[in-house]
Amino acid sequence: MLSIFILLVQSAFLKGTLEPACKLYGRTESPHLSKDGDINIGALFSIHSKTVDKVALFETKPQPPECTSLNFREFNFAQTMIFAIEEINNSTNILPGVTLGYKIYDVCGSIPLTIRAALALVNGQEETFSNKTCTKSSTVHAIIGESGSSQTVAVSTVMGPFRIPVISHFATCACLSNKKEFPSFLRTIPSDYYQSRALAQLVKQFGWTWVGAIRSDNDYGNFGMATFVHTAQQEGICIEYSVAIYRTDSREKILKAIDVIKSGTAKVIVAFLAQGEMAVLLKEMLVQNVTGLQWIGSESWITASSLATEDSYKILGGAVGFAVSKSVIAGLKQFLEDVLPSQHPGNKLLTEFWESTFHCTFATEANPNNTKVCTGFENLKGVQNQYTDVSELRISNNVYKATYAIANSLYISFLKVLHYLKKVNFTMKNGERVYFDENGDPSARYELVNWQRNAGSIAFLTVGYYDASLPTAEQFSINKLEIMWVNGKNKMPISVCSQSCFPGTRKAVKKGKPICCFDCVLCADGEISNVTDSPDCTRCPKEYWSNEKRDTCVAKHIEFLSFEETMGILLAAFSLFGACITAAIALVFFMNRDTPIVKANNSELSFLLLFSLTFCFLCSLTFIGEPTDWSCMLRHTVFGITFVLCISCILGKTIVVLMAFRATLPGRNVMKWFGTTQQRLSVYTLTLMQVLICVLWLIVSPPFPSRNTKYYKERIIVECDLGSSVAFYSVLAYIGFLSSICFVLAFLARKLPDNFNEAKMITFSMLIFCAVWITFIPAYISSPGKYTVAVEIFAILASSFGLLFCIFFPKCYIILFKPEENTKKHIMGKMPSKAL
Repeated sequence: MLSIFILLVQSAFLKGTLEPACKLYGRTESPHLSKDGDINIGALFSIHSKTVDKVALFETKPQPPECTSLNFREFNFAQTMIFAIEEINNSTNILPGVTLGYKIYDVCGSIPLTIRAALALVNGQEETFSNKTCTKSSTVHAIIGESGSSQTVAVSTVMGPFRIPVISHFATCACLSNKKEFPSFLRTIPSDYYQSRALAQLVKQFGWTWVGAIRSDNDYGNFGMATFVHTAQQEGICIEYSVAIYRTDSREKILKAIDVIKSGTAKVIVAFLAQGEMAVLLKEMLVQNVTGLQWIGSESWITASSLATEDSYKILGGAVGFAVSKSVIAGLKQFLEDVLPSQHPGNKLLTEFWESTFHCTFATEANPNNTKVCTGFENLKGVQNQYTDVSELRISNNVYKATYAIANSLYISFLKVLHYLKKVNFTMKNGERVYFDENGDPSARYELVNWQRNAGSIAFLTVGYYDASLPTAEQFSINKLEIMWVNGKNKMPISVCSQSCFPGTRKAVKKGKPICCFDCVLCADGEISNVTDSPDCTRCPKEYWSNEKRDTCVAKHIEFLSFEETMGILLAAFSLFGACITAAIALVFFMNRDTPIVKANNSELSFLLLFSLTFCFLCSLTFIGEPTDWSCMLRHTVFGITFVLCISCILGKTIVVLMAFRATLPGRNVMKWFGTTQQRLSVYTLTLMQVLICVLWLIVSPPFPSRNTKYYKERIIVECDLGSSVAFYSVLAYIGFLSSICFVLAFLARKLPDNFNEAKMITFSMLIFCAVWITFIPAYISSPGKYTVAVEIFAILASSFGLLFCIFFPKCYIILFKPEENTKKHIMGKMPSKAL
C-alpha cells in the first residue's frame, strides 16, 4: 500500500494537471520550527512518539492524527540542528555571505505524516500557485531525517526521483545502502550491516552459543536481525527463539513474546529493538518480574537515558551493547538552556515543551486543576532530562555532522548538492573526520557500553571499541575485566544448550535439535580429540593408540617374547637346562664309550642324536627376543634341520634294532645291508632333504620380522612372518613324515627281547613327540601374539625332553647305578620272546 501511495504521489507531480492553475487539495502543512534563509535545509524529527487517529465521520475533511508523548530526545536533535545552523551562519569559513535557514517538521513516528512533511518541504504548501505545469523548484536543498528506518525508507523512496539528498542521523537499516533503490540517501550513522555482524562476533567472543533474539517488527529490526542470525549461524551460534514486537502491538502480543522469553533456556538475549519497542517491552517485563537475563543491545536503546531508571536496572543491569561513538559539542549545552518560548511566540511545540518540562500551563482562563502557571522565563539550567543532557552526545552529534556535511556541499555548489554531498571530506572542530563511502555510509565505529551503577546513578561505561575499517583480528578491543554482568556479578554468565565436550569426547547432535544441542560421546578406541567441543574424533596413526582419556595418541606397546619377562626367562632356562642335561649325558656316554650298553646299537648314532638334541634345545633360544632378519631365518630353519637330524638318528637306531633281531634268525644276514656306513648315509641323506627344503625357502620367500596390528588394536606384535607358509608347513610335514615312520617301526619292535630291546623306549619317545606336535598345530594357529612363539618353544622343549628322557635316561641309569648290568653277557642274554 505504501508503494502504491508513493507512486500516486510521484505521478501527480510528474503529470501535472489540466487546470489552468494548480490548487492544493487537503490541508496545508506548516513547519513546527522554521527560519527563512538564503538557502533552506529541511528536517524530519519524531518530536512526538505516538499518534492517535481521529474517527472519520465522512461529513468533513478527515483530520490529521493527533500527536502525543513529547520526545525530549528528538527535540534535542531538532535544537542541535538549529545550533549547528546558527554556528555556520556566524562562521566566516563556511558559506560566507550566505544565510542558512531551516524548516523542521514533527512527523510523530508516522510514515504517512513523514511523507506529507517531505513533500511539503519539496514543493511548499501554498494553496494555489499560477503554473500550468504544476511544478516549481524545491523549497529546500537537502533534508535531515528521519530517526526511524521505516520512515526514512519511505522518505528516500519519494525523494529519489527528485535527486534531493536525504541524510539521516539515526536510520541504520542496511537496506538503505542500496543505491539503486535509494540513490539520494546518505547517513552519518553506520549501517546495521556492520553492527549486526559485530553483535554476532561479540556473542562468539563471550562464548555464548545459545541465545534468544527479539527485534522491532519494522525495517530496522527485521533487516538488522536477519544479518545477525546469518552471521551467528556462520559463527556456530544457535538462536533458540526469535520474536518480533512493535510499539503499537496489543498487550496480549507483548505478553506472548515475554512468555517465549520466560520459557526459553537461553541466558542471553540479543535485543535489536528501537527505543520505543524496548520501552514497551521493559514495562511489561517489570510487571512479570523477568530478571536474571543477560541483555545484548543495539545502538537504538543501549544508551537511552530515558530507559535507565532504578526499576529498569533490575531487568537491564549489566546490559552490554554497541553505541555510536559519543562526542562533545562546545556551546551546545548553553544553547539548549537558553531556549525560551518568547523566541517563537505562538509556537505550539515550544509551548508544549515548556509545559511538560516545568509541569505548568500557559492557559490562565481554563485551569480546572489549578496547575502552576508558566511564566515563560523558567530556568532550564536546573533541569535534568534527555533534552538538557549532553553527557551522551551520540545521535545528536550525528545531526550536528549531517548539518555541517550539507553546508560543506553547498559551499561548493548550490545546484549539485547531492553530487558534492557524496564527496564531502572534512574534519570537525573536535577532530572527527566526516565522509561517505560509495553507499553513502560513514565508517563503522562503535563503542561497547555496559550498564553499571556509578555513584548512585546508572551509567553507560565504555568497556571496548569496534572498528570495521581495521583488519579482522584488530576490530575488537574489549576490557572484559571492567564489565559488570547481570545481577551485578563479575563472573560472565554461561549460555549454552549443552555443556562443552572435553577433550577425549566428540559432539553428537541430538536428533531434531539445533547443532548447539548435543551429547558428549567418548571417542572410540584408537581415536582421540584434543580440543574442547570437537565435532569428530581423529584416528591415531597406524603405530599409535589412544590413551585412557582419549585425548592423546601414544605409541602402541611393542609386544614380543622377551628375555626380560617371566615367561621368556622360564623358557630360556628350560632350554639351557635341556642343553646342559644333554651335554652331561653325552659326557657320561663318552666316558663310558667302551661299555657294552654304549657300544650297542651304533654309538655313533647315539652321539649324533645327543648332538642334534642339544641344538634342538638351543634353537628355542632364537625364538626369544625381538625378531630380526637373522633370527627369523635361523629359528625356523635350524629348528627344521635339527629335528630332522634327530628323527633320522632315531629312525636309524630303530632300523638297527629290527635288523639286529632279524639277523639272529637262521639263514638271515640282513645286517650287511644296514651297517654303520649305511646308517650314517641314511641319516645324512634324510637330513639333506630338509636342508634343501629350507634353502629353497630362504631363497624364494624367507621369514622376516613384521609388526602385526591385526590381532590387537592397542599394541603391536613384533613377530616373524613365515614368508612362505607352504615352505613352513612342508618343513613340519617332513618332520611329521619321518616321525610317523619311526613311530610305526618302533611300535613293531616293541615286543623284542627286553635285554636288548630299546625300541620300547623309542616307541614311548615317538609317541610323546607325535602327541606334542599334533597338538601344537591348532594351539599355534589359535594362540595370539607372543603366545604363538611360546607354544612353539614349548613344543620344541617338550618333544626334545621326551626324546632325551625316554631314550637316554634308562641307559644312564644302568651306566651310573647298575654297572653290573652293563655287560655283554647281560645285554646278549636271552629272554623269552613275545609274539609279534
